[in-house]
Amino acid sequence: MDLKSFIRDIPDFPKPGILFRDVTTLLRHPQALRYTLDTLAEKVSELSIDYVVGIESRGFIFGTPLADKLTAGFVPVRKPGKLPAAIYAAEYALEYGTDRLEIHQDAFEPGARVLIVDDLIATGGTAKATAQLVQQAGGELVGFGFIVELAGLGGRQQLPSVPITTLVTY
Repeated sequence: MDLKSFIRDIPDFPKPGILFRDVTTLLRHPQALRYTLDTLAEKVSELSIDYVVGIESRGFIFGTPLADKLTAGFVPVRKPGKLPAAIYAAEYALEYGTDRLEIHQDAFEPGARVLIVDDLIATGGTAKATAQLVQQAGGELVGFGFIVELAGLGGRQQLPSVPITTLVTY
């Protein structure tokens, strides 16, 4: 299945000069969504995953059903102030300033095998910060899964040396 045909391009969003790859159009097609989840599950199945960590917010959309397919738990990584219990936090660079992500300190047992999932990897900042959070929480990062990779932005090179699975590359 050609997943690119289900991903909408939106020029000048969120600001002029950016070509936004919108996966919400993929989500509204049941066959494309099923194919996406089945393919990603198949490609990461050999990693023996205990938990899927989804990055807010589109990582939740793909991560939760993927965790179900892999018979794994799901752990959300959130923007600041959204998690109610004790947290670890990691800051990451944006084009203008920084942002922060958080995970519960008791998200998983020490040594649990963790896959980080998001809809898209661009510069790699959020995925790299999430990898730091997984380590802080005692997890063993065993891979990343993304639907879309914007290869020209070099995000893959920012990440730890574990398998990185992507389904569509621009």
